[in-house]
Amino acid sequence: MKKVILTILALLVVAGIVTFMVIKAQSGYTTVLTGKVVRQDLATVVSGTGQIKPKTYVNVGATSFGRITHLLVKEGEHVTKGQILAKVENVQPEANVEAQKASIASATTDVSSFIAAENTASANIEHAKADLEQKQLDWDRAKALYQQQLISKQDFDAKKAAYDLAVATLTQSNAALVQSRAQTASARAKVTNSQATLRSNIDALDKTVSVAPFNGIVTNLPVREGETVVVGIQNAEGSTLMTLADMSVITAEVKVDETDIVNIQIGQPADVSVDALPGRTFKGHVTLVGDQAILPLHGHRHLAIHHRHRRSQGFQGRRHPRPA
Repeated sequence: MKKVILTILALLVVAGIVTFMVIKAQSGYTTVLTGKVVRQDLATVVSGTGQIKPKTYVNVGATSFGRITHLLVKEGEHVTKGQILAKVENVQPEANVEAQKASIASATTDVSSFIAAENTASANIEHAKADLEQKQLDWDRAKALYQQQLISKQDFDAKKAAYDLAVATLTQSNAALVQSRAQTASARAKVTNSQATLRSNIDALDKTVSVAPFNGIVTNLPVREGETVVVGIQNAEGSTLMTLADMSVITAEVKVDETDIVNIQIGQPADVSVDALPGRTFKGHVTLVGDQAILPLHGHRHLAIHHRHRRSQGFQGRRHPRPA
């Protein structure tokens, strides 16, 4: 039994010496991997980093000067198109609207009054025409009788004066009608002008209320209720009430070196990773390649990658595959 054990140990020692000598003999050679030659597609991979932005977002700015009286949303809240987001004090704009409405009511009453004056003037004209016709007949008879010396000169003159008065009355009635129509037109113009002013006042009143232009999420809310906001002018930026973003489509703006941008084409697929979500990769595609280099970072250009319903950051873009 002892001889068997010694024989096994001797064999193990010999095997170990042989293995050691083989490994030492092959240590100076490079290991070669072999494989079967097959037809495959080659792809160029371009990597870059950038920022995540929603495709559609807007900074809701102040459209009216004043103090914020109502702030109806919170940061991170979902809003729908047309929903009221905030209100600015509106005492003066609302008073202007009410005053203009009263002015329109007064001007409308004036129009009705002048229309009634037109109707009266028209009736006076008809009366003057009838009276003139009668006075014309009386004067014609008076001329015939006077030529036959059947009436006195005094009666003839009276008929002539009555006729002339009827002519003047008709002329006056016509002038009164023209004046009434002019006054009606002027009153109607005042109503039109007041209505235009009212629309302007209503617009100013509406601008004290901010509404959501589309469905989205409030991603930034830099103001608080009670703060005073201002409207932007040519050389000064106005107050921003909040930022509203549509998070259904997310864009990754990626900076790519000028030497690699030539390998990027619109429509190419892209793998997008997020630092906050390690191990996860989101699928996107290239939608825009910048025409000019970013000046602060010479030698870089930017491209945009769109991804629906996911936040994404980081990028690896692949060229269209081509045969090997």
